[in-house]
Amino acid sequence: MNILGIESSCDDTSASVLTAEGVQSNVIASQSIHVKFGGVVPELASRAHQTTITQTVEQALEEAEVSLEEIDVIAVTQGPGLMGSLLVGLCFAKGLALSRSIPIVGVNHMDAHIYANFIDSEPKFPFVCLTVSGGHTQLVYVKSPFDHEILGKTRDDAAGEAFDKIGKIFGLPYPAGAIMDKLARDGDTGFHKFPQALVNEGLDFSFSGLKTSALYFVQDKKEDWIKEHLNDLCASISEAITEVLIKKLKRAVKQTGVKTIALAGGVSANSVLREKAEKLAEEMNLSLHVPKLSYCTDNAAMIAITGKMKAELEQFDDLAMKPFASL
Repeated sequence: MNILGIESSCDDTSASVLTAEGVQSNVIASQSIHVKFGGVVPELASRAHQTTITQTVEQALEEAEVSLEEIDVIAVTQGPGLMGSLLVGLCFAKGLALSRSIPIVGVNHMDAHIYANFIDSEPKFPFVCLTVSGGHTQLVYVKSPFDHEILGKTRDDAAGEAFDKIGKIFGLPYPAGAIMDKLARDGDTGFHKFPQALVNEGLDFSFSGLKTSALYFVQDKKEDWIKEHLNDLCASISEAITEVLIKKLKRAVKQTGVKTIALAGGVSANSVLREKAEKLAEEMNLSLHVPKLSYCTDNAAMIAITGKMKAELEQFDDLAMKPFASL
């Protein structure tokens, strides 16, 4: 079965071809225009998708050496995401499906992050997945394929959003998450103890207070002082965020009794989080699954693998399916 995956939920246009031999291509066209605004501008994102989606899909097919006639299923992100961006990908996928009589599958973007772990490995069900990205932070109990229970989620900001916005406070360019991770490696995690909200309460998350704390801590500091202590500041913030994530993950494991855990989403590329997850898995004798770095951030390979799993269960959609900003 040859799957064409299409992803356009936010500011990356991506297309991927998945065959029986695995991922043959995973093309991502990133949008640099948002950098100067310090965040994603929805209208600009949808316009950029319109400009790049055709060539992105063509490149994915060319790199995979698979023609459109050889595609058996088209998998496309249906939501959640920016409505304008979702419409571009969904309408393009529908057009291809209609013109070539190819079955189509709508994919939940959050499901796809979880099932990115199945591209190169095969986690055993049931398992708990910590999904952390710029827009979402969730603990999901995955009982079987597409049978999920959300154990906990953020009450306000997502972990990735906290990294990006605190990075902006520190004077770093958008998106700041990866930059903060790199700087944190040379910093002191004990430089300043930032708050860890809800750390002893349930499985929900909250990171809005951390942003406020970071703002108050540096607002009366001079720019030179921030630059001098930037590594330590990033290390302290990374410690505060990842400690909460891991402690909640550990609590979810104890609550469900699973023997397998997984990470997913853009923040799962964070080196500190990965190291702590590895220690947790060793401590609790768990099997840990983490996607390759290229499959952590938004990409079409994760849409393709999820589409493949849905197609195998004959969970196809029709051309009347609609995009959902929240799904």
